[in-house]
Amino acid sequence: MENPVIRIALIGDYDPQVTAHQAIPLALDMAAEHSGRNVQGQWLATDSISANMPLDAYDGFWCVPASPYRSMDGALHAIRFAREQQRPFLGTCGGFQHALLEYARNVLGWPDAEHGETSPHSARALLTPLACSLVEVVDSIHLLEGSLIAKAYETSEIREGYRCNYGVNPEFERELLQNDLHCVGRDLAQGLRALELKGHPFFVATLFQPERAALKGTLPPLVRALVEACAEQRS
Repeated sequence: MENPVIRIALIGDYDPQVTAHQAIPLALDMAAEHSGRNVQGQWLATDSISANMPLDAYDGFWCVPASPYRSMDGALHAIRFAREQQRPFLGTCGGFQHALLEYARNVLGWPDAEHGETSPHSARALLTPLACSLVEVVDSIHLLEGSLIAKAYETSEIREGYRCNYGVNPEFERELLQNDLHCVGRDLAQGLRALELKGHPFFVATLFQPERAALKGTLPPLVRALVEACAEQRS
């Protein structure tokens, strides 16, 4: 029986010097071996993504670290497609930040929502500098029981690594989470570290970088879960 290819679009601007970018192909290969499926990740540079670019060929989407992206609009277009078309989506680090930004602009109707890294003086900067930088920091995260991410990790307490200076602006957190977007992971200081979207089969975003586990020979649970979600959608 033919083993169909699962195609996952990697939304981001590939840089071999970025640790997460080194880890992502390894993580996908490990998930493929674990599942016995043919998984192919394809890098899509953000400045190559246009509003009329066909994205139907991809079974899933992963918006990856290392922002600011060359084209914020390109990244947001791909995220919107995954959200609206119910395609499995994973956002890590910069992907988390831009998933939140896309939701704010296109669901909450906040066209002036901005990222503080690129628009620091915006009146509605949803992502602002963290009180404590999370560059090369490993920390504990408590996961909401029953969430997709908790099911993937098979526990509600995890430790993961970051390379991040920006997080959710507390000024807007309550309004951001009042509808279908909800928090499923917080650190010990109660900072918002993981999000999921209600009513979507698999839409998960983390401020931390779970893919890094692959560099130590461990299959990242969320990458395994992403591939499984893509396979379920094809069946």
